[in-house]
Amino acid sequence: MLLFLLLLENDVSTRQTMEIDAYLHHCQTDPCFICEIVTGYPEEQYRVIYENESIIVFLNKYPTLYGYTLVAPKEHCENSIEDFTITEYLSLQITIYWVAQAVKQEVPTERIYILTLGSRQGISHVHWHIAPLPPNVPYKEQQLEALNFKKGILKLSKEEMTSLAKRIRSRMEDTKNLLF
Repeated sequence: MLLFLLLLENDVSTRQTMEIDAYLHHCQTDPCFICEIVTGYPEEQYRVIYENESIIVFLNKYPTLYGYTLVAPKEHCENSIEDFTITEYLSLQITIYWVAQAVKQEVPTERIYILTLGSRQGISHVHWHIAPLPPNVPYKEQQLEALNFKKGILKLSKEEMTSLAKRIRSRMEDTKNLLF
């Protein structure tokens, strides 16, 4: 598995170009993609890793890193702090920690990047990115550069994403008793 992942990260043939202008247009004009997943949008359910009454976890549709996962509240909130009580916020952060631990167990990882992105101008539904940096990535290709669409996104089949989502979910189930 490790060899596969290293090849996947470094092999240009496993990446596809990202039509950035079309993506930006989609982000600013289409309905909220997170709300669609929450309401059961069938074409995207294969990416769902976990959900409870208030949180949903799913694989990034446009991953620049293998195992790139998103965590979002089910309710359409737009502010990463102001829209939550301290209890709701801490619950989200506990889930983010739990998911990051599961991703790190499933995917060889030098470091887990955790951040929230978005804007009221596009992708306004607040969500957190869990992006696993693989081992041995040259420093100049780490951090925000590792998340950059310009080098393309990973070509992962629906079957591979389904399998990865199931494996991360299994890791979460394995660690639930250790964390809670």
